Amino acid sequence: MNIRSLPACLRPCALAVLAVSAGQMLHAQGLPDTPGLAPGRAAPALQDTVVSATRTEQPLSDLVADLSIIERETIERSGLTGVADLLARLPGVEMARSGGIGGASSVFLRAADSRHTAVFIDGVRVDSQATGGAQWELIPLAQIDRIEVLRGPAAAVYGSDAIGGVIQLFTRKGEGPAKPYAGLGLGSLGSRMFDTGISGSAGQDGAFGYALGLARDSSAGFDAKTGVAHNPDRDDYRSTSGHARLGWRIDDRHHVDATLLANRMDAGYDEHSAAPPVDDRSLGRLRTAGLTWAAQWSRAYGTRLSVTDALSRYASAPTPYLAETRLRGYLWQNDYRRGAHRFSAALERREDALQNGPIDRSRAQDALALGYGLSTGRHTVQLNLRHDGDSDFGSSSTGSAAYGYALGAHWRATASLGSAFRAPTLYQRFSAYGLPTLQPESSRNIELGLRYGQGRSSFSLLAYRNRLRNLIAFAEAGPCASSYGCYANETRAQYQGLTLAGALPLRGWQLHGALDLQDPRDPDSGRQLARRARRHATLGADTRIADWSVGAEMQASGRRFDNAANTKVLGGYALLNLYASTRIARDCTLLARIDNLADKDYQLARSYATPGRTLYVGVKWAAQ
Repeated sequence: MNIRSLPACLRPCALAVLAVSAGQMLHAQGLPDTPGLAPGRAAPALQDTVVSATRTEQPLSDLVADLSIIERETIERSGLTGVADLLARLPGVEMARSGGIGGASSVFLRAADSRHTAVFIDGVRVDSQATGGAQWELIPLAQIDRIEVLRGPAAAVYGSDAIGGVIQLFTRKGEGPAKPYAGLGLGSLGSRMFDTGISGSAGQDGAFGYALGLARDSSAGFDAKTGVAHNPDRDDYRSTSGHARLGWRIDDRHHVDATLLANRMDAGYDEHSAAPPVDDRSLGRLRTAGLTWAAQWSRAYGTRLSVTDALSRYASAPTPYLAETRLRGYLWQNDYRRGAHRFSAALERREDALQNGPIDRSRAQDALALGYGLSTGRHTVQLNLRHDGDSDFGSSSTGSAAYGYALGAHWRATASLGSAFRAPTLYQRFSAYGLPTLQPESSRNIELGLRYGQGRSSFSLLAYRNRLRNLIAFAEAGPCASSYGCYANETRAQYQGLTLAGALPLRGWQLHGALDLQDPRDPDSGRQLARRARRHATLGADTRIADWSVGAEMQASGRRFDNAANTKVLGGYALLNLYASTRIARDCTLLARIDNLADKDYQLARSYATPGRTLYVGVKWAAQ
């Protein structure tokens, strides 16, 4: 790799990444990524388990997949209120947003469109049948305890949407003695954050687990628009969220779990130029609910039965607009283990409904998914096959095969193949711009990886190529009702790239970082896909000074384009952030953070501003 060929803003990151075998390991050789890992805190142990790779619990040491984990400690230390902002600090992830924290947000996993990532909260799938993909601005980070990010197609496990990968978010679980907590934070731009809750268990041997939480975030904001006629006011933001999680261990074999999460958001944005100026408001609502019964019928055989429901709602004022998506899911998962072999079979049903003006439509997908895993000696194998039948336009079959080989005690080579699809949204089919005859988008992915992990040192190198066909895009006027243009299956896309990541302890510091070299483009026109850079990187260092944990991180991105024609340029940028924390009492921790220290002027979406230098100070009390 020629460092001189990189944009100037990326060269320091690239040099450091190569020098220290860069970035916190996010590839799953049992060494998942935890950005900004505090000194003295060990990486997750190999016996820890994850669920995102195969939809059932399995040890990290058995994974071949490309996986990251973000724990609660990292979330609290971030001082952030946006899930998308936190994810953008992981290798292989980019973020775009229109304005401030409440603006429409996109998350690009391995450069795939935001709608090409399947998103779950406590196992409840969230999606918008209007815009496509999760409405990231509606997910309250204050309620999230853990995040798992799986990169690479996973439709053979999860069905529609998982072309770029899967992101699972989990709220707190209740276990052990009661542990109340409360936090208060103040920051620049009139930001205020408060959260409180309690978790624990009760009854004989802690059979009843509970976790409850409430949070309120608000900001006076800043003028979100630039360079166009608009209302020059400060676009404020406020969000009120809560979650509840109740569990009952009936006996050693049966467990019931119920979850509920809700959030209401009210954010200002500037869409119209009018006299007098209009205070445009974005009004969002998110609610997820799930009920799961897990049964372990024998040491070898277990089942999980779940019913889930999600509501995503977007409205605007004073200009009236409403789009509401309802998604209901049913899953019966069966897992059988025999020695080193793992077998799985699942029946799943998904029901989507959209209300958007004159659109009042629904559809259903029924699926059968089969899986096989083997972990023995130096070899790890994972095979999956799934068939989805759609009530409107037929069926789609997807499959994946992954293999890992241990080259030694600390090295592993991996290879995988996978196919995926995404069904068109109800808006793309039945709006004035839609066509009922649209076909699903489909992809085929291949990737190769090399990973190393020992203690606090890790290294990974992963190359991938994901080719999409039947990509749905807004095209010229055609057979739809609108004279402005129609959605059509007339585009292709190719996501290919190289991710280098690693971590290294050095003289009391823990260095971590990652570099992504990618080529997201339309292979027919050769143009770069909108709002995705060809190069982006992260670099960080943490240490302890006296009673303080301190650290610094850099995020950098190359040039991007705001449109498919590549005529509107978004310049590259590099941001430097500093953070520090210390325990000020037995149960109290003080956190301070400065983001964008150099007050860099940059854009994530054309004609939308981003915050300059910001300061956040918070206090967290948690009973020990």
